[in-house]
Amino acid sequence: MDADAERATDGPVPELAERAASCADRLRAADSVLLVSHIDADGLASAAVAASALERADVPFDVVFSKQLDEAEIANVAATDHETVLFTDFGSGQLDVVAEYESQGAFTPVIADHHQPADAETDYHLNPLLFGVDGASELSGAGASYALARALEGDGDNRDLAALAVVGAVGDMQGGPGGLHGANARIVAEGVEAGVVGEMKDLTFYGKQTRPLPKLLEYASDVRIPGITNDEAGAISFLSEVDVECREDGEWRRWVDLGEDERRTVASGLLRRAVASGVPADRVNDLVGTTYTLLNEEEGTELRDVSEFSTLLNATARYERADVGLAVCLGDRGEALERARALLRNHRKNLSEGLKYVKSEGVTVEENLQWFDAGTNIRETIVGIVAGMAYGAEGVQRDRPIVAFAAKGDDEVKVSSRGTHVLVRKGLDLSAVMREASRAVGGDGGGHDVAAGATIPAGERAAFVAEADRLVGEQLG
Repeated sequence: MDADAERATDGPVPELAERAASCADRLRAADSVLLVSHIDADGLASAAVAASALERADVPFDVVFSKQLDEAEIANVAATDHETVLFTDFGSGQLDVVAEYESQGAFTPVIADHHQPADAETDYHLNPLLFGVDGASELSGAGASYALARALEGDGDNRDLAALAVVGAVGDMQGGPGGLHGANARIVAEGVEAGVVGEMKDLTFYGKQTRPLPKLLEYASDVRIPGITNDEAGAISFLSEVDVECREDGEWRRWVDLGEDERRTVASGLLRRAVASGVPADRVNDLVGTTYTLLNEEEGTELRDVSEFSTLLNATARYERADVGLAVCLGDRGEALERARALLRNHRKNLSEGLKYVKSEGVTVEENLQWFDAGTNIRETIVGIVAGMAYGAEGVQRDRPIVAFAAKGDDEVKVSSRGTHVLVRKGLDLSAVMREASRAVGGDGGGHDVAAGATIPAGERAAFVAEADRLVGEQLG
């Protein structure tokens, strides 16, 4: 093992050390690198980690983003004049096509991904699944990019980039109330040691940095508490009952404004109310868990809380402004951040309207899955997020995965699917379902066991649903 590999072994993913060092060597030797990344929060964080590491190592590069890495997109990549292409947060699932272009001498691929690989090989493929690490729950795309950055190094050891890797992991729905685990937990430890990540037990509700207290409680729907969830008056009444002031100097207080004693009072009160209301014990336990903050970011902003940061990123690239999200990740706290906040307001409105659409139209329940077709009513870039949110809606069953369709141009349909970790433990693998069902109707897809997507030709929805339902049935027995 060379010196770079030995140094990388001290990093968060020792299983990937030698491959990370090999990929880093290839990038250092390149005259220029084209960095190609996915557009979700994990993709943006992945690109930011990689871009920072390349810049610190004095490797020239350009950046482009893509919604989906298909054969046409890879052909466009091949048409550029870059001898080396770094794919982050995708590339593994399209490795068969990528390898074909590599064999033709179009470019040398370096892949830092965590999705299920296609049946092909290339020399510079950094994927946790190849080394016994779960890419759906233990290491995200940003985590793979971080392993590469630690091997690449440059001006410093790049441990500060752990902050963005944690944003990517949380944005990719890895972990849970118990926090990140596996390789992700080791990245967190490096971030804590570097002074950029804070880890603590706290209320797991979204919006602790920015939402007024009543809204924080009202909108927290992962664990539904009767009389508080979706009930603004009930949330205000609850805070009054536990003797915590909602306002101070005429302004709404936020969770971040509370003292430690007040936070404990609210959390204890919520736990008591949940138990008294008959919320199942395992759900009650989810009210408090491991949370993460970015210590170099201003308190009370969307960037301080990892969950809120990841949502901000989703609000940029999914509306064709990946450049804005990348700029924020790279430190722009001026124009780019203000633009991102405007996009976030629009994103929240669209998600709310999308969820209302699903609630009003309902879902169609098959033997093994449930689905809805949003047509043009929900953007294809956010229909998967809406599908995940719909699990908390009335009439949507948690004992089967949910599949969502949205129009993607005149000739194609975007398919997004979401499951639960309980279903995954029973054998659900939506990556395989999306890939096989889409290919059966002339499309393609992939992703993770708990969340995956596909693109299919228009007019093939019924055939796709039938095949996907059959595949889910086989997996769940």
